[in-house]
Amino acid sequence: MTTAKDIGALIAEAMRGANLSQRALADQTDISQSTISRILSGERLAKMPEIIQIAWATGRTVAQLSGMRTLPDRVQCAARATDGSDMNRMRGALLNFLELDEYLDRQGIQAS
Repeated sequence: MTTAKDIGALIAEAMRGANLSQRALADQTDISQSTISRILSGERLAKMPEIIQIAWATGRTVAQLSGMRTLPDRVQCAARATDGSDMNRMRGALLNFLELDEYLDRQGIQAS
């Protein structure tokens, strides 16, 4: 099971790789800097819509940031994202990520 601290560490690593500060990430994602700080510290678990935004900003995949590596894990994670966000849009974005990730796996292209 991936914990809030684990996800915070994965996001911090992605930010370093993308050379983004908390402020820069906040500006690119419209997630407040205080929320990003709480996510990074493990004080707060990132919600799926936030992970998607952070993935886009850092060039990482949702799987890389959430620690959800298998397709069933990723689908389970998507099913739990019920914070009032537009679920159809979010499911569409996740489906795109999952299909691309699966295609790259089949082609033998490893995630960096």
